[in-house]
Amino acid sequence: MADQRRHRGSYLEGPQAAAPHTPVLLQTTVELLQVRPGGRLVDCTVGTGGHAEAILQHCSPGGSLLGIDADPKALDIAGQRLAHYGQAVTLVNDNFKHLEDICRAHDFYPVDGILLDLGISSLQLDDRERGFSFRFDAPLDMRFSPDQSTTAAKIVNSFAEKDIAALLREYGEERHSRLIAHRIVAIRPIKTTLDLVNAIERLPGMTSGRIHPATRTFQALRIAVNREMENLEEVLNQTVRVLGKGGRLVVISYHSLEDRLVKHFMQEESRGCLCRPDVPVCTCAHTPSLRLVNRKAITPSETEERENPRSRSAKLRVAERI
Repeated sequence: MADQRRHRGSYLEGPQAAAPHTPVLLQTTVELLQVRPGGRLVDCTVGTGGHAEAILQHCSPGGSLLGIDADPKALDIAGQRLAHYGQAVTLVNDNFKHLEDICRAHDFYPVDGILLDLGISSLQLDDRERGFSFRFDAPLDMRFSPDQSTTAAKIVNSFAEKDIAALLREYGEERHSRLIAHRIVAIRPIKTTLDLVNAIERLPGMTSGRIHPATRTFQALRIAVNREMENLEEVLNQTVRVLGKGGRLVVISYHSLEDRLVKHFMQEESRGCLCRPDVPVCTCAHTPSLRLVNRKAITPSETEERENPRSRSAKLRVAERI
């Protein structure tokens, strides 16, 4: 695992220290986590500390929070923001796929609530050097953590054409995946975000539509670089072992791939037998571990969408440990 040091508030200088980030569905999240004084909660995607700060406010006095994030820059900002909570907060620089090991290492289980706010943060999107956004010309990086070995540049410049097409189709749901992959291979090396955007924009039929033609490609590359779907599946399976009885799991997702995975996991874990319908006698011996709190995903209000446009695609699902 990565560095599991306790952050006591790392003060930053310059514009990053004031990086704005508006937490999505903040009040709803705190309410559905049922945060109470003395509670023990885990924020698996602490980011710059927006949700974490609200959770700590509501679990005080006597409560505590374990915050995890793979991005050391975000964690430094969270450390500064939450420093006045002292021993009540522990921040860990690691990937949430190690949730169970992290909780055991810090003797932080069972817990009363777990939050997963998925996707990419404003801090990461607005960082001109990290290559997450095609608003800036930057190296094709897209890593959440500098410790990761695979970058977006490595994928576009070394993967086979069929493999690039497959990940664009699977992670970006890009209907022009084969055309884009063929273009990438034909003109590589591709060094920067602008190189990639120009390559896609110049393809026939790619300039129309309500979203930028490079949007799905950038999403797919980011998901592949950070193994987001694999890591999400790993952490979801661990949540039922970390949550105490009555503990809540809240997940906020931002695209259909994440939401489908979360929905399927919660539905499966809320059922008893998982055998096929044509099997006459149950052989799986599966017992439900979760109770669905809301059958349908919760979405932001029109007011929140206006005030925070990045919340528009958010879907929140919640389940309770039984």
